[in-house]
Amino acid sequence: MARVGFIGLGNMGGGMAANLAKKGHDVRAFDLSADALERAKAAGCLTVASAAEAVEGAEAVVTMLPAGRHVEQVYAESLGGAAPSTILIDCSTIDVATARRLADDAAARGVAAVDAPVSGGIAAAEAGTLTFMVGGSAESFERAKPFLEDMGKAVIHAGASGAGQAAKLCNNLILGSTMIATCEAFVLAQRLGLDPQTFFDISGQATGQSWSMTSYCPVPGVGPASPADRDYQGGFAGALMLKDLNLALAAAQDVDAQVPMGTRARELYQAFADAGQGGLDFSGIIRMLDGKAG
Repeated sequence: MARVGFIGLGNMGGGMAANLAKKGHDVRAFDLSADALERAKAAGCLTVASAAEAVEGAEAVVTMLPAGRHVEQVYAESLGGAAPSTILIDCSTIDVATARRLADDAAARGVAAVDAPVSGGIAAAEAGTLTFMVGGSAESFERAKPFLEDMGKAVIHAGASGAGQAAKLCNNLILGSTMIATCEAFVLAQRLGLDPQTFFDISGQATGQSWSMTSYCPVPGVGPASPADRDYQGGFAGALMLKDLNLALAAAQDVDAQVPMGTRARELYQAFADAGQGGLDFSGIIRMLDGKAG
């Protein structure tokens, strides 16, 4: 097994680091949160005092951070301790241009890097069933793959550096839009007198079926367990969906792509966040659409 530096132990990173430790890796974990460090320690990780200490001597370094600027800061301040044999695996969701620039900067230092954003949410991070979409050279992908496989169910090479981020942004453009449509449909169905479970049973096997409906239903007590059953606590925060939609729309503008559905979804999630609901799971936007937010 390998020594792995893990930087960023939040809702997603904590579960991911724990799974690497479960697989027998020597995980050196760092986060600014003392509580996150305690949870990582309880999960079998060795906690360290700085990102630089996590990087030192590591065969792989995994970062799971809020935004591109945080990844840039960690790379700028900590890569001095990375050996040429180290593979850098950034699982954060950031913009494509920054992902490419970070890979180029790492290469200039003689270190390989991939962007490997994830899909699946907190439950999948804890269960080790994430999907990773990976950008980087074929050689770098093969070096990163064993570590990613220890945290996920699917590891897919999307293309060159930045392609993983491109895939993630396009995926969440779909997710944000389909969740809103799913919420709208459930609100309308109930107002038309349909029982939510009955509508789920019908649409879940008809052409309206989507992951947002059958795997992550926004209505409490309907379908598999989801954040809706926990008063929309946990899961994937609406503020994070808004962040991803902002990144997707910025990327669309850069390449002159028309994204009217994504644009409207971003507007609605902005209103959701402005109403003080951004900390709730993104499926909680059903409350706003039903006039029950706040």
